[in-house]
Amino acid sequence: MDNDNLDKSSNNKGEKRQKSILGLVFWVSATVIVVAALIATIIPDQFLIASESVYGWISDYFSWFFMLAVFGFAVFLIFLALSPYGRIKLGGDQSKPEFSFRSWIGMLFSAGLGVGLVFFGVAEPMSHFMVSPFPGGETETVEAARMAMGYSFFHWGISQWSIFGVAGLAIGYYQYRKQKDGLVSTSLEPLLGADYNQKARKSIDILAVIATVTGMATSVGLGIMQMDGGLNIAFGIPSGPLTQIILTALMTGLFILSTTTGLKRGIKWLSNLNMLLAAVITIFVMAVGPFTFIMESIIVGLGDYLSNYVGYSLRMQPYTGEVWVQEWTVFYWAWVIAWSPFIGSFVARVSKGRSIREYVMGILIIPPMLSFLWIGALGGTAIYSDLFNGTNIGELVLEDNTAALFALFDQLPMTQIFSALSILLIFTFLVTSADSATFIVAGMTSGNTDSPSTRLKIIWGVLLGTLTVTLIIAGGLTSLQAASLLAGLPFGVVLIAMIISVSKSLRREPNDSMKRRQRRDRRKA
Repeated sequence: MDNDNLDKSSNNKGEKRQKSILGLVFWVSATVIVVAALIATIIPDQFLIASESVYGWISDYFSWFFMLAVFGFAVFLIFLALSPYGRIKLGGDQSKPEFSFRSWIGMLFSAGLGVGLVFFGVAEPMSHFMVSPFPGGETETVEAARMAMGYSFFHWGISQWSIFGVAGLAIGYYQYRKQKDGLVSTSLEPLLGADYNQKARKSIDILAVIATVTGMATSVGLGIMQMDGGLNIAFGIPSGPLTQIILTALMTGLFILSTTTGLKRGIKWLSNLNMLLAAVITIFVMAVGPFTFIMESIIVGLGDYLSNYVGYSLRMQPYTGEVWVQEWTVFYWAWVIAWSPFIGSFVARVSKGRSIREYVMGILIIPPMLSFLWIGALGGTAIYSDLFNGTNIGELVLEDNTAALFALFDQLPMTQIFSALSILLIFTFLVTSADSATFIVAGMTSGNTDSPSTRLKIIWGVLLGTLTVTLIIAGGLTSLQAASLLAGLPFGVVLIAMIISVSKSLRREPNDSMKRRQRRDRRKA
């Protein structure tokens, strides 16, 4: 994801650029981020205890909310795609897509395959293979392998992308069809009124910014931890806080360089490099790994995913007291909700001019299928290796899930070369994601969503890097998970409000496909 793509889909050359103004949204959200980072730095032990308490409390009392909400998001989007509303465009009735279908697919691919998938592509299926998602379930068997693949597909499938889809639909609909700004608060005007309270507006935008930065910090944190573990396993570089700080500083420095020098071509080149590296790694693993097993496991996993979709979507464990769903599914949904304003804004921008039907079918099919291919190739090869070759990748994953990808490469030819390529892939994903995320956050905090100032993007880049490092040092994955849950819970409520708001607007559409529905509504009135 890169700002070159974002800029292309913004205003025409003749339009005047807004002036970025720092106001309450910036100062409050930035202060919250800075205070959280300071607390994590000054009292890390107490911060870790607090993180564990927050994580436990939210997952204990609100898991049902995340499960029900995300299932509802998917149902809502599928309904829109299949209904006459699907003909409405994210733009004027006569608007055309700004990007070709091929380019659009490429950008959805860029959005869909990120640091999180690289981190969990091997770690998740191997974790489920070693520890069953169900009480008393089989482990380290053929049935366990099948369950692991099907559940991994569920976590990286339609549900995850329905969250991004809802955020992107609301933002894109009001920004491109209604010709308004791309702020989250603006998308709620049909629900709360065009002139609703300014304090409420700013509170919603502050929440969106904090949620986005927190969710992005979780993604960056996972990437930094994985790079740290990979450098230790593959090249013997000491693992720990110093390495993590250096990696984060390098990422932030490269991002700032690209932003201040206007090297959009450089960032675009990095984005293309991301896709090339991901393709090379996937093709390599499929070529040297058990190709037939990989393809068959993808087909079986897809079948298991589709047949268990509703059951997994609404699965809770009130009768056993187990916490597996909270530790995996609820964490995923909260994390994705937290950074949905970022990915939502990106997919909305690149989908301008497409119909709601095209938009929904695109994001609910293309990124999940690419994710399945990645998980099937890498996760499937790791499972095959443990299941039939007697390796111990699963045991290494249970000890340290940052080692998962590199434990797999240790069983394949050219170990160091592909370990290095994977580390490079993670790093370039971090740089390009930070570049795009700070573009979105800078727009949210200045009110200028089309062309935020470079200075503001640099500020948010530094704040993102600082928060990431402090969360990792203070509590590692626990702190990252707690931060996602804390940000995801209130923003989940905002996403539901965005659905209601969009629904109200769609019913008032003057689009030709809506005329019969409008006449029927008037007769009822």
